[in-house]
Amino acid sequence: MRAARLDAARFGEHVSKKLRGQEAVPPAETPRRRTDVRLALPAVLVWGAAVAGAWLAPAALLVVCGGCVLLAAVLLGRTARGAGLAAGRRSFLMTTAIALVLAAAAASHSAVSSSQRNDGPLADAVNSGKSVVAIVEVTGSPRALSGAAGRPGRWSVPVRTEEVTVGGQIVRTRAMFVVTGGRGWENLVPGQVVRTAGKLKSPDPGQEEAAVLAASLPPVARGGAGAVGRGWEVTASELRGRYVSSAAFLAADPAGLLPGMVTGDTSALDEGLTAAMKAVGMTHLTAVSGANCSLVLGALLVLARGLRLPRIPAAALALAGLGMFVVLVGPDASVLRAALMGSIGLASLAGGRTGRGLSFLCLAVIGLLLTDPGLGTSFGFLLSVLATLGIIVLGRRMVDWTPAVIPRWAAAAWAVPLSAQLLCGPVIVLLQPQFSTYSLLANIVAAPLVAPVTLLGTAAVPLLVVAPWAATAMIAVAGTLCAGVAGTARMAAGLPGASLPWPEGIFGLATMVFFSAVTLAGVWVAVRPRQVLRMVRALHARTVALLDFVERRMHRRRP
Repeated sequence: MRAARLDAARFGEHVSKKLRGQEAVPPAETPRRRTDVRLALPAVLVWGAAVAGAWLAPAALLVVCGGCVLLAAVLLGRTARGAGLAAGRRSFLMTTAIALVLAAAAASHSAVSSSQRNDGPLADAVNSGKSVVAIVEVTGSPRALSGAAGRPGRWSVPVRTEEVTVGGQIVRTRAMFVVTGGRGWENLVPGQVVRTAGKLKSPDPGQEEAAVLAASLPPVARGGAGAVGRGWEVTASELRGRYVSSAAFLAADPAGLLPGMVTGDTSALDEGLTAAMKAVGMTHLTAVSGANCSLVLGALLVLARGLRLPRIPAAALALAGLGMFVVLVGPDASVLRAALMGSIGLASLAGGRTGRGLSFLCLAVIGLLLTDPGLGTSFGFLLSVLATLGIIVLGRRMVDWTPAVIPRWAAAAWAVPLSAQLLCGPVIVLLQPQFSTYSLLANIVAAPLVAPVTLLGTAAVPLLVVAPWAATAMIAVAGTLCAGVAGTARMAAGLPGASLPWPEGIFGLATMVFFSAVTLAGVWVAVRPRQVLRMVRALHARTVALLDFVERRMHRRRP
């Protein structure tokens, strides 16, 4: 009886090790490199401080900064005095102290805009909704607001104030505003200084802007260096406009979609196509996203190495080309994030260290939030980070789960969009409570067309100046492929049940998190049927062993 119980216990231990994956690894397999998560805590704390800066008053932010610095000093002192601390504990304390210092820096940066929103004559004018005359500098590209029949009736323009006149009092301050205006505001470029008048309104809670200015007059360019904007911004704006005109010979769908995918200009995009892409979860293709930056950066790096340039000059050339691309499309939050992350990854590659995607993402998040804490409350920035995180954490694992008979490029074609969608889905339902049934299928079908459209379309931009005929040929090829992307969107949107309603609010978020987890588990079961079968058999064997053990104990206790 004792020997039987011992055999059952050993068998149960063997099955437990098998379930936990502690079996001896065959020599042919190499262990997966552990994910470096040391920079995750600094990124989370800096992001939290940036969000707090958008909601808290300056006095509360001062308390947050002081608390972070004090706690960091305590941790550093503990590290300095703890000669007997283990290496891992010492590293954790140092990382936490550095994270707190960075969080204090982000909170102190946010305190500037917080003071403009809560204190002073400008805050009083906003709260009372007074009319003002303002001299502002444009800081971003105009964004169309939907008007009658979906046409842009008004425009939203981010600006920074130079001078605001309120009730005869001149207030000179550098505050962030959002101006909403009609005709004339769509032609402004970043760096341009204009004069306008209108009524101040309070921004939505949690926004970094000090006020929203509803302009009652068109912008009047101010004389001087900022009359027409910075030279490179004006040139980029002219190139974007010229690109739209050069693509006008294409059919309606590619003529509007191609400039959006290449230069970020969606002014010619058809309303029906926009609705179709929104219904099937392809709106990330209607404007420049992080994927475009990655494609451009990779192509430039391959070209530079093809010219047999050394590693460092090749990296410098690729980074210079990426910078020109960012200037062309405009410094949108997702573009800046992708450009910064690509730069960090490229610098690490030049130094001979690769495979630390999560660390690169955390560095990009920290750098961007320290530069502009207002990104902490931007849903676009959040979705961009979540998509990248999903690709880094889940995408590679999904590719590895795929059976070896399937090529890795085919595995990546479904793993990349699905991994990004799993993490972005819970946030998307907060903004748009609906479920795109065919989103994954539509993105997989369109994926082979995105890279050639982006590369050929981008290569045509400089050729518009030096060789218009060659640019026209590239636009024709890219437009033909772009028509395939548009056709995929319209076909998927026309299928029954393409867009299903989803619960709103926190309940919708929670259900989408659960649905994403179930989907991930289902994917693992689908691509690893043999491993699932072995696990089921092992569970069955352990269950039998446990039942046998219990039965023997019951027999032993009987009189």
